[in-house]
Amino acid sequence: MKRKKKLLVKVDREKVLAERRWGMFSGMVALLIGVVVYLIYGNFISTAIGFFVGFFVVFSTSKFMNSLKKAARIKKIEDVFPDFLQLVASNLRAGMTVDHAMLLGARPEFAPLDKEILQAGRDISTGKPVGFALKMMSKRIDSEKVDKTLSIILSGIRAGGNLAILLEETSRSMRQRDFIEKKAASQVLMYTIFIFLAVAIFAPGLFALSGILVETMTNLMGGVSPDSLPQNIPVSFSSVSISVSFIYYFSILFIIVMDVMAALVLGLVSKGSEREGLRYLPIMLILSLGIFFILGYVLSGTMAGLVG
Repeated sequence: MKRKKKLLVKVDREKVLAERRWGMFSGMVALLIGVVVYLIYGNFISTAIGFFVGFFVVFSTSKFMNSLKKAARIKKIEDVFPDFLQLVASNLRAGMTVDHAMLLGARPEFAPLDKEILQAGRDISTGKPVGFALKMMSKRIDSEKVDKTLSIILSGIRAGGNLAILLEETSRSMRQRDFIEKKAASQVLMYTIFIFLAVAIFAPGLFALSGILVETMTNLMGGVSPDSLPQNIPVSFSSVSISVSFIYYFSILFIIVMDVMAALVLGLVSKGSEREGLRYLPIMLILSLGIFFILGYVLSGTMAGLVG
């Protein structure tokens, strides 16, 4: 029991060490950015701001990239896991032991699952219980779907069922679940397209248009005194109290927040997990901000030509 706890602590410790390495790397990059800011401005306040902003951006970017790589790795493992179970069941029916059946199931086409299979097979070969080896394998993979599948297999092993039949039924159930998920994703495809278009194209266009309208009205009404206007017209004029720069920065901030929220919603709607939507975030940010700046530049030139 103590040995099992040590192995579990070792897996958690490796994750903590990886996060610390990324934190140290982010700190070094942020320190370099702070030095560059100090050499440019010579101000300690600007240096501190540059350091903290650089650390936040680098650390958030690294966490985001690691999350995408982890999600892609888990997706590959979940796709080939039913085939692996079917192969292990066939090996067991051929008279092989559990560890030998798992080791022969570690094929290159199952990558990156093959490394986890080899490790689990080595754990069983060295005398560790099958249940413990599968639990360690599930912890290393860190997939909810694989964890639930292995829990069902372990329950069947404890109940004394035929492992080969159990693996075949589990493999069949996983394939049926994947088919249902793909069918559900195809049915909500229109909602996904609508959310993507509304957030990445239409909303930035409206923000760009509103900013140009405020800027144009400010320029037109800037030199007009309300007292010089006729008093009998049914429209009242007053000075514009909204700053153009406020509209500009508010639009950029709102577009970024809206893209993040929309990406999470897209992942939840299409894949059933908010984390799956993070892969859409870079494309949405580039597209929405690009449309905002380009359309704002085009509209600004057009309105300047019409007014002036």
